[in-house]
Amino acid sequence: MDTSESSTAPEAEETEPSPRERPRRGWRRWAMDTRPLRRPAYRRLWSSTIVTAVGSQLTAVAVPKQIYDITGSSAWVGYASLAGLVPMVLFALWGGAVADTVDRRKLLLVTNTGIAVTSVLFWLQAVSGLDSVAVLMVLLATQQAFFGLNAPARNASIARLVPADELAAANALGSTVMQTGLVAGPLLAGSLIPVIGLPELYLLDAVALCVTLWAVARLPALPPLASATARRAGVREIVEGFRYISGHKILLLSFLADVIAMVFGMPRALFPQLAAETYASSGEGPALGLLFAAIPVGAVLGGLFSGTFSRARRHGWMVIGAVVAWGAAIAGFGLSGSLWLAVVFLVCAGVADMVSMVFRGAILLSAATDEMRGRMQGVFTVVVAGGPRLADALHGTAGAAFGPRVAVTGGGLLVVASMLGLAAAVPALRRYRV
Repeated sequence: MDTSESSTAPEAEETEPSPRERPRRGWRRWAMDTRPLRRPAYRRLWSSTIVTAVGSQLTAVAVPKQIYDITGSSAWVGYASLAGLVPMVLFALWGGAVADTVDRRKLLLVTNTGIAVTSVLFWLQAVSGLDSVAVLMVLLATQQAFFGLNAPARNASIARLVPADELAAANALGSTVMQTGLVAGPLLAGSLIPVIGLPELYLLDAVALCVTLWAVARLPALPPLASATARRAGVREIVEGFRYISGHKILLLSFLADVIAMVFGMPRALFPQLAAETYASSGEGPALGLLFAAIPVGAVLGGLFSGTFSRARRHGWMVIGAVVAWGAAIAGFGLSGSLWLAVVFLVCAGVADMVSMVFRGAILLSAATDEMRGRMQGVFTVVVAGGPRLADALHGTAGAAFGPRVAVTGGGLLVVASMLGLAAAVPALRRYRV
């Protein structure tokens, strides 16, 4: 069966019968589709992210805060981000290959344990007053390496826990929790630092990871399917994953759609300048906070009302429409002279980003065979992490050359033109449905 036309996902493991689906009426048609939560295994995996999505953000705030306190330099904060990015990229690619060769449940147990131990080490160095940037960067690199190994296995497991027609809903549930963590985690960290101190943030993250370990331990075994060929997880297998992508247009297009949206259209590098210049009348600090929070807030809203789209069958058109809507909203943001109008456009962009995430994730899980899903998720992790960082460099350079509003507006329009051009030139994405 041609993967550009329909799903090839195996049936999910199911330990709890599903009641007959009834048409949703009234407001329930708009509400989040919670069908995947009827599956006990998926419910355990999803429930663990509710705590860890917030907990991980405590460390994400604590590390740059501690580095800045030690050095007084934002440059060192940037270097630390790079120190975490490189191992995450390398280990995500390798971790995808590993996830296709071993029991994914066991891999999740090992990697989550590694992340938890790293959080404890973060706490020990902070509480001891070591004040060593080198130690912090080594711990951050180690933590991100474990994350790179963990993410492909975690994401690839979803298709074994829910049936193909619930993949979009499962992605909406997971993405909503993660986006909620991006909003609530930093706010909680900022509130807790003056009360309990910086070291305890690391300890809270470690405790939250214990919940994840408990949930993962209760998952069913997820070994390679019986039809999979025994193999190692080396460079050849990683290269084989890229060849698989190049031979399956729908997978390649899903990655290109994300690259177009994020590299051309993610304007966060210009938020500080816009807050200081364009929206200074509203207060630089409050304006900056609103700009950074608006997209995650929109994504959460999109998730809460994902019942409007999670049952859609034409996944390709949903990705095309979402990326075009994202680009249009970003262009509108760039043209906004009012802070509140700018926030509205960014919230709309966040909603579009959620729709795009849901259906790109569903395409990756449904269009790839199980023996390739780990490697596809490894590449996905790299694209998701690397795209916004490339956008920071591109928008920062364009903003310095042409001004921030021109750079943002131009980037948004470039997203719209590029996505429509890609959709017109390659029909596989338009035709893809489940």
